[in-house]
Amino acid sequence: MSHAPQIKVPATYIRGGTSKGVFFRLGDLPERARTPGPARDNLLLRVIGSPDPYQKQTDGMGGATSSTSKTVILSESTQPDHDVDYLFGQVSIDKPFVDWSGNCGNLTAAVGAFAINSGFVTKDRIPENGTAVVRIWQANIRKTIIANVPITNGEVQETGDFELDGVTFPAAEVQVEFMDPADGEGSMFPTGNLVDELEVPGVGTLKATMINAGIPTVFINAEAIGYNGTELQDDINSDPKALAMFENIRAHGAVKMGLIQNIEEGAARQHTPKVAFVAPPAEYTSSSGKKIAAGDIDVLVRALSMGKLHHAMMGTAAVAIATAAAIPGTLVNLAAGGGDRTSVTFGHPSGTLQVGAEAKEVDGQWTATKAIMSRSARILMEGWVRVPGDSF
Repeated sequence: MSHAPQIKVPATYIRGGTSKGVFFRLGDLPERARTPGPARDNLLLRVIGSPDPYQKQTDGMGGATSSTSKTVILSESTQPDHDVDYLFGQVSIDKPFVDWSGNCGNLTAAVGAFAINSGFVTKDRIPENGTAVVRIWQANIRKTIIANVPITNGEVQETGDFELDGVTFPAAEVQVEFMDPADGEGSMFPTGNLVDELEVPGVGTLKATMINAGIPTVFINAEAIGYNGTELQDDINSDPKALAMFENIRAHGAVKMGLIQNIEEGAARQHTPKVAFVAPPAEYTSSSGKKIAAGDIDVLVRALSMGKLHHAMMGTAAVAIATAAAIPGTLVNLAAGGGDRTSVTFGHPSGTLQVGAEAKEVDGQWTATKAIMSRSARILMEGWVRVPGDSF
């Protein structure tokens, strides 16, 4: 019996924000995987080590969490005045599919540096010392993102003293600007309401803010589902009933937002929307043992990604949080004390994060002009990833 040999694909393994992913240049992929379709999806599944019924991804590059089961493909930009096109694929851990329905805000922090290192940014736009402004076209949601990448002696600076809760070691700060962050072509509030009554069989009728900003997100009040907003991962992820409840809420929110036509479709769209619960500030101890005082934050937020409570906060969800907080009357804004604000500091399981957002109401419709956050990124390994030649 003959067996196909492994093939080598140039790749870079990078931490961006509180996530990790395998980054590729489009032109480095095997020819049949350079266009969207089953070959590309199967290649990325095999690279990450999915589907894995053991949910460990031992035979791949994935880390068996939603934060570490990610892939990125960069290519020359198809858009004027942009440096690079950025396509993100969220790889399911235990199911054979790659979700292309949204962005990853955390890995966005690494896109600018990878674009510079890969030659997508012209030399004349990279200072000897200072900040390189990388203009990114986010191809999943068709939005512009600006990454401000620190440069030292003509090269990307990765080390520094910027600390990010959820990441163990400090690194260089990368400021990321999400321009016009409403996700998709429709209204930022697809139902037309800042707060809706969301009917969820088996749970009840919940007040919900459903917003398309950064990533489609369904916000609910923690108290309405029996939580206080200070929960850590194990409080939720060790409870199958709780996880099933959140997936039920997420699926019904997706239908209400018009993202899917029926509940059954939710199983094939795990990456979006996200579901999160909010509460007023309260003291708690983060997963690292750090004491978070109520006075340190404006609001508590816990969010689920790919069916599990996130260990920190997804970058795109942070954009949704900041945007919703900037709009008086949303559940996030009310939990933060109400009123007008241009930034919010929220508490998550690993600590705190400050995010800024600008929103305005025009002809009765709310729009967001920009959201800003600071992250960091670091190359962990570069070279080739190997996959069996008959796996895609």
